[in-house]
Amino acid sequence: MTESDKQKPGFFSRLFGRGATTPETEARPEQTSEQMPPAPVEESGAPEPASEPLLEALTEPVALAAAELVVPPAPEPSIPPPPPVPEPAPAPRASEPAPVPAPAPAPAPAEKKSWWRRLRDGLSRSSNAISRGITDIVLKRKLDATTIEELEDVLIQADLGVDVSTRIAAAIGKGRFDRQISPEEVHQVLASEVEAILTPVAKPLEIDRSRKPFVLLMVGVNGSGKTTTIGKLAAKFSADGLKVTLAAGDTFRAAAIEQLKVWAERTRSPIVAREQGADSAGLAFDALKAAQENGSDVLLIDTAGRLQNKAQLMDELAKVVRVIRKIDASAPHAVLLVLDATVGQNAISQTEIFGKTAGVTGLVMTKLDGTARGGILVALSAKFGLPVHYIGVGEGIDDLEPFSARDFSRAIAGME
Repeated sequence: MTESDKQKPGFFSRLFGRGATTPETEARPEQTSEQMPPAPVEESGAPEPASEPLLEALTEPVALAAAELVVPPAPEPSIPPPPPVPEPAPAPRASEPAPVPAPAPAPAPAEKKSWWRRLRDGLSRSSNAISRGITDIVLKRKLDATTIEELEDVLIQADLGVDVSTRIAAAIGKGRFDRQISPEEVHQVLASEVEAILTPVAKPLEIDRSRKPFVLLMVGVNGSGKTTTIGKLAAKFSADGLKVTLAAGDTFRAAAIEQLKVWAERTRSPIVAREQGADSAGLAFDALKAAQENGSDVLLIDTAGRLQNKAQLMDELAKVVRVIRKIDASAPHAVLLVLDATVGQNAISQTEIFGKTAGVTGLVMTKLDGTARGGILVALSAKFGLPVHYIGVGEGIDDLEPFSARDFSRAIAGME
């Protein structure tokens, strides 16, 4: 029998090492279907068990399944590696100092506005309202009686007062009836008329150096800016070579006393102060004595803010004036009423009452800071004719300047 005639082992038998021939398998002759006798059938009708080669073929898949079902060991849970730790930067060697970062460039200082620009901005509320009203009116139709009346209403609403507004409206209508007029022309007339009203009252404060000390009494309602104005005036007088003494007469407010002490340090001026609640008239008396003894040129006396409709408080102010005159019958030599420009028409009643009580000789208008109703200064000037010495447009020491009628009139008319 040749090798080709031998029974070839199956693929699975060769895979699992069962394909090697044995003497038993070599001795067993290959039986073909012709030589194999038919399988005897039992009575039960069941076929005989399959021969050994057939059983071997049937059991090979089972062995394969058993081999394939080997469960591999479960993999260990994967743990993410720790993040890499950055290597520390090498320290600079002693011979090489650590580099110093260049400093950031300093921001450019804001450009300081000129006094005219600050005044123009401070009167913007009034000037803008007037400009809008004029433009809306004169661009609609020719100038007639109705137009003049509407212009007058615009000026009254800007706090210029009825008398001043009527005067300016009449000046605008003079020689211009029944013809078209430009807003620029109206602004020119407005500025000219306001300047004519303000020029007589635009007077600088003059310090009579023959009176030593020149007593300057500051009055006004709460929050008008008296104490700050005193500090600014002290700085101006000191810069002019005058020796100044300060009197902290607002004894009702501890903050006012401390604030004036700060101004005294800034201007290197002596100050007379007492504890909160001290008698203000007695303090004024002591301050005048001290100013005479130290040879001061100017004595600036602060007073407590008081409402003009409180008779008792106004009587205390009158007492301060009487006590000062016991030392110097001509004192106070100037009484400045400090007015808040944001109060509008209320400034008229303040001027009336303080004028009767303390004998106001001049005005200082503060807080012309863009929210002001600056037209009231024109109404005050026309009604009382009191000198306007200073106007303030801010908190800075250089934000208080002598009053200029031309600058103010052009600013309120909205002119550049």
